[in-house]
Amino acid sequence: MQEGTAALVVCKLCSGTSLNATAAVGKFCFVSAGTIDGRCCLRNDNTTDREHIIGLDLSNCSLTHVEDLQDASTALMIDLSHNPIVNISDTTFEGFIEMNYMILPEDIVCPGGNTSWDKVEVKDGTRFCEGQKNICNQTGQLSINCPENSLCAPYGPGLFECSCADNYHGYKCLRKGEFPALQVFGPLGASTVVIAFLLWVTQRRKAKSL
Repeated sequence: MQEGTAALVVCKLCSGTSLNATAAVGKFCFVSAGTIDGRCCLRNDNTTDREHIIGLDLSNCSLTHVEDLQDASTALMIDLSHNPIVNISDTTFEGFIEMNYMILPEDIVCPGGNTSWDKVEVKDGTRFCEGQKNICNQTGQLSINCPENSLCAPYGPGLFECSCADNYHGYKCLRKGEFPALQVFGPLGASTVVIAFLLWVTQRRKAKSL
């Protein structure tokens, strides 16, 4: 089974061409026991019947801009080399926490900067970004990058997101204790019921007057 129509759009960005089995992503796909679909390498995650993208080869596709690749956020390897790319925004790869290897044109900096990768190498007009670093501290405990009482989690090259630690919630995770769902949503639900009832009564009166 395939991931869906939306994901296939990413795989078909280079119309009329397929992933080169001898290229970097093609070799990676072979050793990973993946299946080729257009410019994508797909693999089943063994927990569901759904295949997801583990490799994306958009090399030599005449791309000048790179955007809307979120359907490939599960990719471990992406090749964007041999394209006249002008610039790539760091936010393009938000959520790409699995990406471990990226190939770019020589004049394009690795997403998040060189410090976001274990190894950066330029060779034969191509830039290789290998080993995405976890920008949060190694223990996964409280981070200086996040507000007090919150946890830091990687969110792509050079990116992170903060979530409240257990038993904390609210603005900047300053409130302690369980989230008061009943107090928050109770009055809201009651108000909705009252408004719906008033609208119903109003409509009945209008209907009778007709």
